[in-house]
Amino acid sequence: PRNQEQISQFVQGTNDSSIVSKCSMVKLDYFKDDFLKYFVKKSSRRAPLINRGYYIRAKAVDHCFKQFLMQTGGHPQIGIFIQILSLGAGFDSSYFRLKAGGLLKNVIMYEVDFPDVVSRKAALITNEKELAELVGSAGEIRPAESGIVCLSGTDYRLLGVDLSELEKLDEGLIGAGLNLTCPTLILSEVVLTYMDNARSSAVIQWASEHFASAVFVIYEQIRPADPFGQVMQKHFKQLNSTLHALVEYPDREAQKKRFLDLGWEESTCVDMNEFYFGFIPKEERKRLETLEPFDEFEEWHLKCSHYFILTAFKGELKICSMLNAPTGSLLTKSVPFSSKTISASPCEVDSKVSGLRRYGHRSCLIKSNVVITTGGFGEQAGQHGRLKDLQLSVKSGAIWEHGPVTVEDTEQLWDARIFHSMTPISDDQCVIVGGRLSPLNPSTNILCLKCRQKSDFDSCSVNVSVQEVCVDMKSLSPRWRHSATGMKYKDQSYLFIYGGCSPTDKVLNDWYFLNLEDFSRTEILVEGFVPEGRHSHSACLWNGAVVIAGGLGPEEMPLGSIYLLIPTTTGFTWQEVEASPSVIPRYSHTAHIVDDKLLLVGGVLIHSDTIPGVTVIDLKTGQCVDYQINTAHLEWPLMLHNHSSVLMEEEKQLFVIGGGGNCFSFGTHLNQHPVLLSLASVDEGR
Repeated sequence: PRNQEQISQFVQGTNDSSIVSKCSMVKLDYFKDDFLKYFVKKSSRRAPLINRGYYIRAKAVDHCFKQFLMQTGGHPQIGIFIQILSLGAGFDSSYFRLKAGGLLKNVIMYEVDFPDVVSRKAALITNEKELAELVGSAGEIRPAESGIVCLSGTDYRLLGVDLSELEKLDEGLIGAGLNLTCPTLILSEVVLTYMDNARSSAVIQWASEHFASAVFVIYEQIRPADPFGQVMQKHFKQLNSTLHALVEYPDREAQKKRFLDLGWEESTCVDMNEFYFGFIPKEERKRLETLEPFDEFEEWHLKCSHYFILTAFKGELKICSMLNAPTGSLLTKSVPFSSKTISASPCEVDSKVSGLRRYGHRSCLIKSNVVITTGGFGEQAGQHGRLKDLQLSVKSGAIWEHGPVTVEDTEQLWDARIFHSMTPISDDQCVIVGGRLSPLNPSTNILCLKCRQKSDFDSCSVNVSVQEVCVDMKSLSPRWRHSATGMKYKDQSYLFIYGGCSPTDKVLNDWYFLNLEDFSRTEILVEGFVPEGRHSHSACLWNGAVVIAGGLGPEEMPLGSIYLLIPTTTGFTWQEVEASPSVIPRYSHTAHIVDDKLLLVGGVLIHSDTIPGVTVIDLKTGQCVDYQINTAHLEWPLMLHNHSSVLMEEEKQLFVIGGGGNCFSFGTHLNQHPVLLSLASVDEGR
C-alpha cells in the first residue's frame, strides 16, 4: 500500500540522519572508525548530547561484536567459519572497521536492508578504492532484475530485501552462501521496532528456528510511559516512523520474555546507563568526559535509560556471556512500590504568557504570595534560548496571575544566566550567585534583586532593581549547579554556598560562608566527615542546620546521601542522615522542609525505572516514603527535573514552575504551565 511505502521511505531516512550523527562523534574522537566518512555526503557537527548518545550506541554494539568474535574464535566445536548477519544495516561501516582491524578472520558478514538503501551503499563501496579493496577482488554488483541487489565479496555479502518478506530473505541469504549450522551473530540496531509487532516477532522466531547456534543482539528503545518516553514516541510518530515494540514490550523484562517466548533459550538485557557504568572502563569514561564541554547530564541519563542492548542465545552459543558485567559494577535497580499519591493540578496561564516555560531557572518567594522567577533556558517570542526576562507570579485568593517584571538595570548586570542560585534574604530582596552563559563562560558576579510594588491596587505591578554586590571574587570560585542557603550563626546572617561545577572542575567539593551584612567571606570551622563533591543537589534549612540531599557525584553518578551541616559552639559539623529504606539516588530535584520532614521533589533517577515523584524523609526518625504524583488532570507530560518549586505553607501546596529539557534528538520539552502539588496526603501521613 502507498501508505506503507511512505512509511518505509521515512524509516530509510533515519539511516541518513543516523550516519551523519555517527560521523560527528567519530570526528571528535569519541569512537574510532576510519570508514564512516565514505558514507556521508556532507558532515555536520552535532551537539555534545547527540555525540554522547551515538557513542554509547556504537560502544554497546561493538562490545557485542568483539565478545562474540573473541569467544567463538577459541571454541573447539566451531568449524572454519562463523557469521555475522546485520538486519537493516543501512550505511553501517562495522564490516570495514573490523576487517581493517584484523578481527574478521574466518568470518563472513551479511548485511540486509531495503533494496534502495543497498543499491546506494553498493555504489559507494565499489566507487571507493579503500572500501572495494577490503571487500575483495570478487566484489561485483549483481543486476537488480534478480530481485535482490547484492554486492558479493570474499567475506562480505550485501542483500537488498524487505525484512517483512521472510521467504525471500531466507532464499536470498541461502543463495548468498549463509550456512545455518555455523555459529552466527544476528544484529538489529533500531530496526525491528519500525515493523509492526507481528512482523518483527516473525523475524525473531525465524532466526530461532533456522539457526542451530546463534546469538541475537538488539538495540532499541524502552519506557514509553514516562514523560521522556512520551516525547520520544511523539517524535517518531511525527516522522511516520512509529516505534511499534514500545507499547507491547515496554521494559527490559518484557523484551527478554519476548525472545524466550519466540524460541530463544537464554536472554540478557541492560539499559545504556547500566552498560555505561558496567562495561565502559573508568579511564575510558574519564576520557569521554573531557572531549567536549558538557552540561546536559539530565538529558544524557534519560536518553540512556530509554535505550537497551539485549542478547538472546541458542545452541552452543549459550556459553557466551556478552552482557555479564563484573560483580558490583552494574547499577542496583531499586523498584519501590508505593500506593501513596500526591495530586497535581495545572495552574492555568494566559496563552500569550510563555515566560514560565523554561528550565535551569530559579524561583523564590519574596512575599507570602509573590514568586519571582529568573534566568533559565526556554521559549520567548517563538524562539528557544537563554532567557533574560524576569517573571512574576502573584497569588490572589485561589487565582495566580503571571507576567513579566519591569527591570531597572542601567548597568546591564543581568546576563540571562542559567543554573544559578537565588536566595531570599528579606521580604523584598534576594541574592543571585553564579550560574553560567555556557559551559566555558560562567557568570562571575553576585547580584541583589530588590522588588518594589508600584501600586497598592495592582498586585502584579512590581519593579525590580538589579545591583551588583561588592565581593572579592578572587576568593570565590565561579560555579553553577550549586546551592546557596540563607542561615544564621551566633545571631549573624550568612549565605552558605556549597558544591556545584565550573569550567575547570566537573564537581566542586568546597563551600563558603558569606556574611550578609557586607558580603565578605568569613572563615568558620567545619568538622566531621566531608561529603563527596556534588552538583545539582538540593539544600534546605532545618532547625538551624543546612540539609544537603542528593546531587550528581564526581563519576557522573547520582547520589542518594543526605547530610546535615549542624551548628556547634565552635562552628559546624557534618553529619549523615541514615534513611530507611535508603533514598533512591537522584539529582536535579528540588527540596523543602515541612515540619520535620524533608521533601525531595522530582529529579533524575538511574537506579530505578519508576517515574520520580516526591520522596519524604522524616529527619528525626530517618523513615523514608515515596509518593507517586497523580497527573491525571494534566494534559501534557510533567518533567520534574530542572524545575523550580516554592512551598506555600498556608495552602499546603508546592507551586512548581517550569522544568523539562532537550530530549536528545527528539526535541525540547518544556512543561506547559506551572503545577500545584497538594501536600495534604503528606501532612496526614496517607
